[in-house]
Amino acid sequence: MSVPVWCLLGFAVWTLLTLLGTIGVYRWSRILTGRGELTSFTANADHGSDWYRRAMRAHANCIENLPVFASIVLAAFASGAASPALDGLALLILGCRIVQTLVHIGLPSSNIAVATRFAFFIPQVIAMLAMAMLVVRHVIAG
Repeated sequence: MSVPVWCLLGFAVWTLLTLLGTIGVYRWSRILTGRGELTSFTANADHGSDWYRRAMRAHANCIENLPVFASIVLAAFASGAASPALDGLALLILGCRIVQTLVHIGLPSSNIAVATRFAFFIPQVIAMLAMAMLVVRHVIAG
């Protein structure tokens, strides 16, 4: 498997771990201790601590970005594009995603926390655009 495909798998696993290790633990601990019911966690209402709401948002952010990264990796795979640059960019995306999620969950909202999250988000966007451009360049050079 190529490095970008491994990173895609890592991104997907990280998304699941974020769900299970935060939202899942929070909800099931409440349900199993009688502090909540299965129907307590409606999507259209704010509930839970600030940490829980940040965890939900961090998971949603992973879900929002995973298909974009997956599409770029799929295009690279389908076109046969492979290079150290693609590998490095994919690793950068996965690393920044993990740090961004940890900061999102671990730090209460503040200007510094939001700026830190953004500092790890924007390289992901730039790296995804760069990967897409490398794939297009590979196809055109074809």
